[in-house]
Amino acid sequence: MHRTHTVIDSPVGPLTLVATDGTLSGIYMDPHRHRPPQETFGPRDPGAFGQVTEQLGEYFAGDRKEFTLPLAPEGTDFQRTVWRALCDIPYGGTLSYGELAVRIGRPRAARAVGLANGRNPISIVVPCHRVVGSAGQLTGYGGGIERKRHLLDFERGALAARPAGTAVPASAGTPGAAATTLW
Repeated sequence: MHRTHTVIDSPVGPLTLVATDGTLSGIYMDPHRHRPPQETFGPRDPGAFGQVTEQLGEYFAGDRKEFTLPLAPEGTDFQRTVWRALCDIPYGGTLSYGELAVRIGRPRAARAVGLANGRNPISIVVPCHRVVGSAGQLTGYGGGIERKRHLLDFERGALAARPAGTAVPASAGTPGAAATTLW
């Protein structure tokens, strides 16, 4: 297993991008609650992340609603099931932990869904920021509640700013389709 990383600037602060054998396996904010130790990220190699930085740039410019990147998140089968389901939450939308549990066929597992959501290693691309409490309140987020609020407000603002009848760019793909089929 060969890992490399780089650090890029973003509107939510520095993001550490990690690849395992050339495939995106982590995007960590600074600070990030479940961030692995820096020494596990491998050598710094900014050249290995061109497609990732391009798509993140498009996202933060409001031009990309879905990511089309191969992903290699490391986790249990249950965690990976939750993370795939996160990719089906539409841009600018939210879902509660309980609703997400129902979607994956585990209606009594809202707490376990919350724990898996909190362990999502690929922030933003796998949109764990779109999961909220049962009454719509903002709850825990690995990068902090303020970043979660920023990302949700940003997505809603980008949708509201799009002129009526304007289509989402073709590069954006279909909700959930690209990310869930690539891992």
